[in-house]
Amino acid sequence: MATDQHGDVTAATDEARAIATITIAFSGDPVVRWFLRHPDRYLTVWPAMVKAFGGAAFAEGTADSLDHCRAVALWLPPGVEPDDAAMDALTADAVSAEDRADVSAFTEQQGAFHASEPHWYLPLIGVDAATQGRGYGSVLLRHATRRCDRDGLPAFLEATTTRNKALYGRPGFEELGVIQAGSSPPMWPMRRSPRR
Repeated sequence: MATDQHGDVTAATDEARAIATITIAFSGDPVVRWFLRHPDRYLTVWPAMVKAFGGAAFAEGTADSLDHCRAVALWLPPGVEPDDAAMDALTADAVSAEDRADVSAFTEQQGAFHASEPHWYLPLIGVDAATQGRGYGSVLLRHATRRCDRDGLPAFLEATTTRNKALYGRPGFEELGVIQAGSSPPMWPMRRSPRR
């Protein structure tokens, strides 16, 4: 358990509150809002997408929380994957016919970069908009990278903004390339090797 001025990192047990935090945090995310452009579709689809993408972390006890879910990180341990079938169904319903080819190409690139070795994966991390910029994300990342180092395993994530890319670089995540298709904004897959 990590402790600092923000308190202890604990397991997020209030799934609805955790998903709400991530929904608020991603409301301006360029990649998410590229494929969920309309506010009504975002608010309708995104919470279910969060559950499909990172919801397995709740069952695994690897949904990390700070300050009663003001900040949440959904980590998937080795061997635990997102629910791709649910994500595909949600995307098919939410994305317009004219955007499907670009979204499909984007997700194919994302899959091509994804690690095949045993690893910890961070599909989603978010901080309530009212508390962003106060170091909550850094505390969650430090907590998780200590777990990765303890396990001797790499960690993998995707950065959707240059600001987040810099945040992830501080604990040692390194850019593997860039994902971009058609009209999409760029996204950067990143990997961190375990430290002894």
